[in-house]
Amino acid sequence: MIHLAITGGSGFLADHLVRAFFPWVRSIKLLDIQAPVATSTSANVHFYPVDVRNEASLEHHLKGSECVIHAAAALPLYSKKDIFDVNVQGTRNVLEVSKKLGIPKVIYISSTAVYGVPKVYPILESYPLQGVGSYGESKIQAEYLCHRYRDEGLCVPIVRPKTFVGTGRLGVFQILFDWIKLGKRIPMIGNGSNFYQLLAVADLVHAIKILVVEKNESLSNDTFNIAAKSFQTVREDLSAVCEFAKTGAVPFALPASFVKSILRFFEKFNLCPLYQWVYETADHDSIVSIEKFSNRFKWTPTYSNVQALIHAYQWYLEHPSQDIKVGVTHTTAWNQGILNVFKKVL
Repeated sequence: MIHLAITGGSGFLADHLVRAFFPWVRSIKLLDIQAPVATSTSANVHFYPVDVRNEASLEHHLKGSECVIHAAAALPLYSKKDIFDVNVQGTRNVLEVSKKLGIPKVIYISSTAVYGVPKVYPILESYPLQGVGSYGESKIQAEYLCHRYRDEGLCVPIVRPKTFVGTGRLGVFQILFDWIKLGKRIPMIGNGSNFYQLLAVADLVHAIKILVVEKNESLSNDTFNIAAKSFQTVREDLSAVCEFAKTGAVPFALPASFVKSILRFFEKFNLCPLYQWVYETADHDSIVSIEKFSNRFKWTPTYSNVQALIHAYQWYLEHPSQDIKVGVTHTTAWNQGILNVFKKVL
């Protein structure tokens, strides 16, 4: 049993990590700038108000930890300055403090956004990195820092998850669930014949748990794609969720180039809730190879795209919209901006 620390401790992923970890770790420290909405009642889970941009605060609160899961991040709807301050400088601070305190392992939660809009599928971990927008670029810079600290002796597994979804996940998925619940036509960027791999948060948590307990650094001190194994085309996955909902919602195609030009325009005025990487990749195949992690650790994802989406949608139905806060994180609803106009006519 170990003493574990999680940055971004109030986030969507951290909530699921706590549920999975607290029965068998000695203690969990949750570090974040705001308190979690719901924390485990276990006596070994503790929250501390810590900003990863504050190195001194990190050093004080990470003392005694034996492993850090670095999940804190400023998401794409944050300002460019905040994105780079949190995602790059914050990561440097976590790595530097961990090295100074002798914490042997820092698991960095990156993103498949580091691949940009690739031309080859499935994407291997060795694929050249090309971020789209500030978020993707910041994740690449943070990964470079992870490699530097690896060279200095720190064990830093890098996890590149596909967009993950599960109970409690809102953000961009809340927009989708809202439209499905209302029986709207669900616009697709393109004809929906492309394959877009997602990831159930439960499968991501299982993968992280493997890396936490792995003692052999030669196995864990590496970079890994984590994603679903079972998925269909965008149209097929959306249709399956709509059929489950039985609200009359159906997906329909829109010309990709036309829609993207409109979204780029409205994003300049902060009226588009979909950030660049989402809409630029929406009509492309988006598939990563998970063979490296699966073969090395005998890991197999449990949930398909559809199962993960339906599970999250069911949770959404059980939580009235008036109880859901509006914000820019995965656990809040995003302001739909110009999409509210389109929702009224679809």
